[in-house]
Amino acid sequence: RWQKVLYERQPFPDNYVDQRFLEELRKNVHARQYRYQAVVFQSGAVVQQLCSVCVFVLTWWYMDAGMLSPQGLFGAALVSSLLGYVLFDAVDCGAGRWASGRTRWADLKSTLVFAAFTYGFSPVLKTLTESISTDTIYAMSALMLLGHLIFFDYGANAAIVSSTLSLNMAIFASVCLASRLPRSLHTFVMVTFAMQIFALWPMLQKKLKAQTPRCYVGVTVLFALAALAGLATVSSVGAVLFASLLLAISCLCPYCLIRLQLLKDNIHGPWDEAEIKEDLSRFLM
Repeated sequence: RWQKVLYERQPFPDNYVDQRFLEELRKNVHARQYRYQAVVFQSGAVVQQLCSVCVFVLTWWYMDAGMLSPQGLFGAALVSSLLGYVLFDAVDCGAGRWASGRTRWADLKSTLVFAAFTYGFSPVLKTLTESISTDTIYAMSALMLLGHLIFFDYGANAAIVSSTLSLNMAIFASVCLASRLPRSLHTFVMVTFAMQIFALWPMLQKKLKAQTPRCYVGVTVLFALAALAGLATVSSVGAVLFASLLLAISCLCPYCLIRLQLLKDNIHGPWDEAEIKEDLSRFLM
């Protein structure tokens, strides 16, 4: 009888296998089964981050065109930050704050220190890139925002994910764009707004997604509609293209993933690489 070993001489050719060889064949052992609704729900993180970049660029465009004053943006950002701060604690009734041990007084001090330093260095940030051409600034900002979207933590366990790098690239892009605004006050407000939308807003998103999924879906839809409405005031063609992009990411891409999942055909069997599960430490002594 043929044996699946190499250390014994057998009266069979080297490439011989019997009918029992494929009895251990297994297909798609580690394949994950996705549901369309679940994939659409998870795509909301990508949609929200694209809308955040869109809102940030639109806000900068309005300020550069003189259609939005820095005082108005600062007031709106302050009110929205206070509402988001209250909502952040109300979602889990303060359980996350008690677990982290961070007090509201510590949050207030951090906010004041950040605002004071940003306001004090805003003249430096305003003149930091004066020697660089405007076209180069726009190109650098576009690349940094693209890198922010690529390295952002959407919840996937991948080596490319880096929240720190993603945030730094977004802040660098905001500093570059803010340096082309008329006054230092514009620069201060723009950098502060960038920190709110790229650092604080994703934290609230993650908590809503974990604690109240329905509220998270509603916020995602409203945020996308607000971004599309703002973009439509600048360019109707751009709004249509951006809406097509959001629909493709949230509806078409999940459908393609589900369809391609049906075609997966990974086989596992006795030809796989051997896994040594026995403790061999005694041979290393």
